[in-house]
Amino acid sequence: MTQAFDAQLCAWRHALHRKPELGFQEQGTAAFVTAQLEALGLTVHRGIGGTGLVASLTCGEGCGVIGLRADMDALAMTETGTPAHASEHPGCMHGCGHDGHMAMVLGAAALLTARRDFNGTVRFIFQPAEEHGRGAKAMMADGLFERFPVDAIFGLHNMPGLPLGHFAGRAGGIMAAEDNFEIRITGRGGHAARPHMGVDPLVVAAQIILGLQTIVSRSVDPSATAVVSCTEIESDGIRNAIPTTVVLKGDTRSYDPAVQALLEARMRSLCEGLATAQGASVTVSYTHEFAPTVNWPEQTAQALRAADAVVGADKVDSAVAPMMISEDFGAFLEEVPGAFLFLGAGENALPLHNSAYDFNDALLPLGAEYFATLVRQLLPAEEGA
Repeated sequence: MTQAFDAQLCAWRHALHRKPELGFQEQGTAAFVTAQLEALGLTVHRGIGGTGLVASLTCGEGCGVIGLRADMDALAMTETGTPAHASEHPGCMHGCGHDGHMAMVLGAAALLTARRDFNGTVRFIFQPAEEHGRGAKAMMADGLFERFPVDAIFGLHNMPGLPLGHFAGRAGGIMAAEDNFEIRITGRGGHAARPHMGVDPLVVAAQIILGLQTIVSRSVDPSATAVVSCTEIESDGIRNAIPTTVVLKGDTRSYDPAVQALLEARMRSLCEGLATAQGASVTVSYTHEFAPTVNWPEQTAQALRAADAVVGADKVDSAVAPMMISEDFGAFLEEVPGAFLFLGAGENALPLHNSAYDFNDALLPLGAEYFATLVRQLLPAEEGA
């Protein structure tokens, strides 16, 4: 790698950061990525799952096929940091580092097209709508793996809180499933001075919020992992009027399908019982948004071996603790073998989804070289070729 290559990675990343787009709206992003891939001599197939795209590179006559995936979408947030490459789209920013992930896969494409030091096919997969867990399924429903089959797929995410430039992964569950819920409580509104004339849904909501916190502590096996979080509360009341309707929203996180089912069943039972006890009615909407990200053992070992080759064994953690965050990459891993790693952005880096977050450019050449090394190791060039 050279200073010119590093500068190119930064230029790509900064250009993408300036023009963030939300899930399934990544038309400009897809056009930019397409232009860079075509400049490398690759043919790009666009419109897969909406705004997703795939480009393939084949060297030699090998039959192996490896997929490298980057996510494309941004967050509906207003950027408060002041980098020279700050978002030019009000209310939208790359607050999770997807701009960096795209630049790293573009970098891998540049390295592999220049070196051609492998034997087989690599597919560069740019996925839309990761943030809300829709893009992977949309691409697969559009025939992703039928049109562009792979033997295995690999992804990477920058991770503040982990040492800068260190890779981390694990076989098995590495990120959790996410389910969303909406609880609608209907009482009987009335004057705040005469609560006995109505049925107060706010009181029921308060009891439900507290009751939900007992699901993990009293219904889930302590050896299992689960989280239940209420994150929003809305009502149609005003200061001197008891509302008729209160809506609670939130999400749950887990790894085991049996735990997912338990969380939903206990939530419905608690809500119905508490509402009935107060004379209110309740409806619960519970949706499965993200599959857990469960790394395949063989592909995890392959990914960690490539990371080792790039940064050295002392900077690779092969047994990182599972995290309760979610990643749409998990949907791919339900269909094809693969593995997902973290790349540390520094212990004191701003967290993901912070309005002042900015991807650390020092990670770009590491990520690009990691992906290129992974392809070279899994699709080794024939001796003498």
